[in-house]
Amino acid sequence: MTEVGSYRTRADAELAQAALAVAGIRSVLEADDASDAYPFDLAGGARLFVGEVDVEAARAVLNNPSK
Repeated sequence: MTEVGSYRTRADAELAQAALAVAGIRSVLEADDASDAYPFDLAGGARLFVGEVDVEAARAVLNNPSK
């Protein structure tokens, strides 16, 4: 797995992950925020990872979200 995005909040990462899903790209979100235990964002950030074969396509989606 390769990191394709780093985000300040889990919510931002989830929006990016949704854009990848719409493009048919599977991703894994890693967050340091305890969001499963608490309904608010803690300052831990979050990162998105994709498989090696999807890195270029994922970066294209994340760099051009309107397309």
